[in-house]
Amino acid sequence: MIQNYNEMAEEKAILVSVLLPAVNAIEAEDARKEMYLLATTAGVEVVDELTQKRQKLHPANYLGKGKLEELTRMVKMHQASTLIFDADLTPAQIKNLERVTGAKIIDRSTLILHIFALHARTRAARTQVELAQLKYLLPRLTRQWSHLSRQVGGIGTKGPGETQLETDRRIIRRRIQHLKGELEKIDRQRVTRRKGRKEIFQAALVGYTNVGKSTLMNALSGANVLVENQLFATLDSTIRWVDLSKKHRLLLSDTVGFIRKLPHHLIASFRSTLDEVLDADLLLHVVDVSHPAFAEQIQTVNNVLRNLRSNHKPVLMVFNKIDLLEDKGLLAGLKARFPRSIFISASRHIRIGGLKEILIGFIEQEFREEEIVLPLEKAGLKNIIYSYSTVLEESYTASQIHFLVRCSRIEHEKIQIRLERHGVNGVISAKTEQEVL
Repeated sequence: MIQNYNEMAEEKAILVSVLLPAVNAIEAEDARKEMYLLATTAGVEVVDELTQKRQKLHPANYLGKGKLEELTRMVKMHQASTLIFDADLTPAQIKNLERVTGAKIIDRSTLILHIFALHARTRAARTQVELAQLKYLLPRLTRQWSHLSRQVGGIGTKGPGETQLETDRRIIRRRIQHLKGELEKIDRQRVTRRKGRKEIFQAALVGYTNVGKSTLMNALSGANVLVENQLFATLDSTIRWVDLSKKHRLLLSDTVGFIRKLPHHLIASFRSTLDEVLDADLLLHVVDVSHPAFAEQIQTVNNVLRNLRSNHKPVLMVFNKIDLLEDKGLLAGLKARFPRSIFISASRHIRIGGLKEILIGFIEQEFREEEIVLPLEKAGLKNIIYSYSTVLEESYTASQIHFLVRCSRIEHEKIQIRLERHGVNGVISAKTEQEVL
């Protein structure tokens, strides 16, 4: 319903940004390139750019008076229909800018949500993106959105004395409630599916957008995941089996890439893919080591993981694109700074075998076989063991039930805690590696 309001395909656009004192030249250039790539990913033709250095943003117009006049002249010269701002604008700023320039105003969140809508494929992703769009649109409604009423027209869509704007707001609020209900259903289905994977080692690819996560997914799994030089080419989570050896395999998920200045309210739109991060036993933080601002990109990803409360999970730093790195001496310093790391080229399959060996080590460290003994009178607690592990063997004696299970370290702790709550203590023992082999 909502995707028509920001349709931007084949539009001529001018990119607009303000450089505040805290932004240095390298960061400014990186931001400019990223904004250009965001715009082209959205399908617009960038015809010009305008940047102003200011001590602070203008509260009413974002830009100063002189630059605003220059921008208006640029709109007329290029016959541009759209202005894309590298910031979130207030409703008042949008209204003022539209009035002065005569162009459509797109801010950063609107642009990102448009790209999300273009790339969402699954029911979950589409629902979440539409919900995020509507929540962002609601406080920014003006009379230009009166077309919403026509989409659900008929008896009962407008009450006595209501203005068109009030009607549109009511329509959007009703749609938001419906989408929330749909997401609750989807979440319940997702939880059911995840229960079936709990005994399997799971890893998730995370990282800044366009660092080669999908290429690495293909290199490890042999899958044919979409690889494009676009931001947010991956929005829906992609999960593939990866066979590391004859005895070891894992489930690997490819997640949406992060970007700088990701508005906090948009993180909800990542949930369909970031749920895989929350469930993962290991995070593979992929970094484009050839990018001049890779250190800032690492920090951006860490900040998002912190917001998701996933920064406690074990992380393997995967420095990608070493074949494009001119200064090879940089690698030694990175290895010292990130001991748990590996340096690869996913596109050229350099050190992919070494990465698989590291992943095998994580699996052997994380998963193990356990022997659990229950008193026969506690047989009703069997469901705890089956819920948090894979039962390999179950046998009985006159007074006990013996289980041989396979589970992760975390699941092992959960079993132990829950059994102790029921007065069953000291019945879990880890089998040694020699015993398992």
